[in-house]
Amino acid sequence: MATGVRQDEDFDVLTRAKKPSLYKVILLNDNYTTMEFVVFILQKYFQKNEASAKRIMLDVHNHGSGVAGVYPREIADTKVKQVMLHAEEEGFPLACKSEPE
Repeated sequence: MATGVRQDEDFDVLTRAKKPSLYKVILLNDNYTTMEFVVFILQKYFQKNEASAKRIMLDVHNHGSGVAGVYPREIADTKVKQVMLHAEEEGFPLACKSEPE
């Protein structure tokens, strides 16, 4: 029975608004940023507990990158800017980027 309401997983039927596209925030490895600083960043900006932060930090260290979180685009972009600014203020070259999930 057709109700005229679009049944699409990209739309919230109650609000009829398109769900925002999600973006991964990715931390990139370098040879200068300390592991402790990466853990600190993950806890401060991504609300990771110590165990999760250490696991992600090890992904960054061992595999070259690690996903810090997944967010709507505007939030992901803001987190990238916050991380890059904080790293620069502390003298670390930590790189961070966002990309579609």
